[in-house]
Amino acid sequence: MNRLPIADRGEVRLAAARLLRDERRALVVVLALTVLTALSGLVGPYLLGKIVAGVQDGGLELSTVDIMALGVLVAAVAHLLLVRCSNLQTARLGERFLASLREEAVARTLALPARVVDRLSTGDLLTRVTSDVGTVGQALRDSVPEVFTGVVHIVVVFVAMFLLDPLLGLVAFVGLPFIVWVTRWYLARARAAYLAESEANGDVAEISAAVGEGSRTIETYGLRDRMVAAADVTIDRLYWARMRTLRLRNVLFPIGSFVNTLPTVLVLLVGGLAYAADGVSIEVVVTGALWVWRLVEPMDRILMWIEFLQRGGASFARIEGIGANAEPSPEVGEPADDRIEVRGARYSYVDGHEVLHGVDLVVQPGERLAIVGVSGAGKSTLGRLIAGVDRPAEGSVLVGGVPVADLVAAGNQQVVLVTQEHHVFIGTLRENLAMAAPDAPDERLVEALRTVDARWFDELPDGLDTRLGAGGVELDPAQAQQLALARVEVADPHTLVLDEATSSLDPATARHAERAIAAVRESRTVIAIAHRLQTARDADRIAVVDAGRVVELGSHDDLVARDGTYATLWRSWHGG
Repeated sequence: MNRLPIADRGEVRLAAARLLRDERRALVVVLALTVLTALSGLVGPYLLGKIVAGVQDGGLELSTVDIMALGVLVAAVAHLLLVRCSNLQTARLGERFLASLREEAVARTLALPARVVDRLSTGDLLTRVTSDVGTVGQALRDSVPEVFTGVVHIVVVFVAMFLLDPLLGLVAFVGLPFIVWVTRWYLARARAAYLAESEANGDVAEISAAVGEGSRTIETYGLRDRMVAAADVTIDRLYWARMRTLRLRNVLFPIGSFVNTLPTVLVLLVGGLAYAADGVSIEVVVTGALWVWRLVEPMDRILMWIEFLQRGGASFARIEGIGANAEPSPEVGEPADDRIEVRGARYSYVDGHEVLHGVDLVVQPGERLAIVGVSGAGKSTLGRLIAGVDRPAEGSVLVGGVPVADLVAAGNQQVVLVTQEHHVFIGTLRENLAMAAPDAPDERLVEALRTVDARWFDELPDGLDTRLGAGGVELDPAQAQQLALARVEVADPHTLVLDEATSSLDPATARHAERAIAAVRESRTVIAIAHRLQTARDADRIAVVDAGRVVELGSHDDLVARDGTYATLWRSWHGG
């Protein structure tokens, strides 16, 4: 199976800049609150330094000490309130970033061409839209705000230290080069390590899904040992990938923790010597030591979160990679009519192995066309191209002179593919129907349900507002098929491509579904991919597909009279 690409560093930076640009005002508010928070944190140590100096000189009155102590308390309360406001704003900003990212991930996944999705590793795509989005979400909610506020606090403290005393400011700066060095060392190796870990996670998800879905087949054919061996190899790869990231963390955190305490020790040492030589006052030493000690907490916080931020960066690159295969919405003109024309269409799922070989076919508006052939002949593939689900590798599929795939990509669904797969989305009945036409009034939604004979609608407790799916009303297969067909009716396409939409249903359920399909087919062009030839007999024309080519085209009686491929299929169907 193929994997989606991974965005490079430049693409990730552009994507991050786009997210930040969309929240410029919120960023300014967060920056202002963070600076105020950092400044308020300096007031208490500054007043304590004043108190120590005043007590040493003996010229400080008790009432003045009380006032300064009250100032320390007020500063602490103000700092607490500012921290709360700053954290609240940064959390809200992170949630908005996360919401934008989730929406983009869903939109890009839905924009992936079907031919790409068919070849993808399920585990790779699944981990990108679940665990990778979750990792980036935590990074946006927690890591980015923590690192951002930590950096602002450090800058404010360093500036304050240089203003307090340039010598002590330089001393406080001593540990920073070591932090920069170990961080650069870590970042140079972390991206590749975390990308490898995420890829290994996807492989584990892939084999887990394969075992879960195919457990009966595995047991039937005695494949247990083979699958266990494959799982062992995959899990072993994940284990060593995680060991690699663990070794990186075991270098980053110990060195960072040691270096963080170094400035405080040096400020006390150098400040003490300077005080002994009458170079600085005790007030400056105490204030400087307390300020530098305030660097330890944001430094530790940055180092702690930078590891998760790097993990989030790797996940962000994987999420951005989803869009690499997405097709942009093209600008298309209005089709001249409803005529469908397939010209020299070629298609292959795997390079070098064509499924369709230069198919030519014209479907007139209002026509009933059946596409028949043996299994693997290319019938369903041709139906997907006609519906715009896929694009031909060569040739074209046009509706009124406009590529049908361009119409689909632009949101103009004039040709709809109806298969045996039908989905009930979690939400209200109205939401399930209106996704086909968001502006459709309730009257149109109800009329669509009546058209497909969905009598169960009258028994719903809240009508169109009834919630469906998990936690709501569960629809049986026949009702779910009727809902899907009502959705088609709401979309109001001029052409339906039917790919054995009732083949997986039991006979009683299939009869209900076929009546609903008959209602939806009324006054529309219908292209039926018929696996059962009885379905094809009543069509205006029948296209016979064999080995990826249309080899015969005509009515049932004409094709039987020719005694060709269709006649052979018909006799085989009837046991003649």
